[in-house]
Amino acid sequence: MMDKPRSSKPRAIVIGAGPAGLMAAERLVHADLQVEVYDAMPSAGRKFLLAGKGGMNLTHAEEFPQFQQRYFNRQQNLERALHGFTPQHIREWASILGIETFIGSSGRVFPVDMKAAPLLRAWLHRLREAGVRFHMRHKWLGFRENGHHFQTADGEIDVHAEIVIFAMGGASWPRLGSDAKWCWQFQQQGLQLKEFVPSNCGFNLEWSAHFKQKFAGSPLKKVGISLTDTQGKVQSRTGQFVISETGIEGSLVYAMSSYIRDLILRDGSATVYLDLLPDKDEGRVLRELAIPRGARSLSSHLRSKLGLHPVHNGLIQESLPKGVIQDLPSLATAIKNLPLKIISPRPIDEAISSAGGVSFESLNEDLMLKKFPGIFCAGEMLDWEAPTGGYLLSACFATGYLAGEGAVRYAKSLGKLATL
Repeated sequence: MMDKPRSSKPRAIVIGAGPAGLMAAERLVHADLQVEVYDAMPSAGRKFLLAGKGGMNLTHAEEFPQFQQRYFNRQQNLERALHGFTPQHIREWASILGIETFIGSSGRVFPVDMKAAPLLRAWLHRLREAGVRFHMRHKWLGFRENGHHFQTADGEIDVHAEIVIFAMGGASWPRLGSDAKWCWQFQQQGLQLKEFVPSNCGFNLEWSAHFKQKFAGSPLKKVGISLTDTQGKVQSRTGQFVISETGIEGSLVYAMSSYIRDLILRDGSATVYLDLLPDKDEGRVLRELAIPRGARSLSSHLRSKLGLHPVHNGLIQESLPKGVIQDLPSLATAIKNLPLKIISPRPIDEAISSAGGVSFESLNEDLMLKKFPGIFCAGEMLDWEAPTGGYLLSACFATGYLAGEGAVRYAKSLGKLATL
């Protein structure tokens, strides 16, 4: 069955009702196109709402050159999008929706009420008022010669449109619709994709049964992690993470995850180095260790003189031979540079986000597929990644905005819309 347009306006469909797709729809409807949004889930913005459970970190307020660097080797590919819809634009956009924002102590930007639902409700209301129609429980199945094929509760339909914007997400949240099952259909059309891999993820280590039983769930609240990345550069961060039953996870690990993952992909494993006392230099650590401990255990000595908790001592015992632990200079070095061998990333469906997707080489500067004029891609379908902290949402908004603007330019070039 073919689903027919409802008006004489040029028809644009957006496939995916996450932040990138909704932003694209907003740009399209403001240009007086007939806009319809299709999504496999029962309601729009499911992943957006889940992201809001941690406080709805919309974007980041750091200086723009530093902000742009957060997108690793894709910052040049994303430059046009990020400049077109900046963090300040995001704050202004939210304000127009009636959602005021503030900058937290870390530079992260949040709604004043720290919630996602009010923003999403206001956004969807404005889109519907502007004429956007939503078709939920419509799962995209693939390309058709005369349109796009969907599975619905009432059977399969084909939808034709002059303009199509794909925003179907990456591979990290299959239960919320981001299952990357679209990849095969894209590859069948000869489109260049990079395999999806976990990003902002935890990692597996081979803990001993004793360590796992005693310390799984224990946080390390202020430590450093360093490594030498695949380009030969030393990367280091300070923060906190958690020992899990299977390895390590948490904000510091997520911030380093792309470097760790790429080392594992290249070498089969990765070694990172922990600084258990980032506020003390090695000389001071050695001096504290050298103070006679009398009848106290080493663990008690480490805690009283250096402030190291049992989990720190457990990591030392787990990672070093006994001979090294008994040698104070070697122990001081290890406390500042403790090696951890990481085996593999956790599964991609546990990751916060993913890397991989549609190659930028397949797209023009407006995110239109070079091979298929009139078809655009946005959001986490594209081959980029970023750390947590508002950067993921920022790029989803920005690429959705650029794809929408690009689609309007394309429609005008065909004479489908009046030029301004």
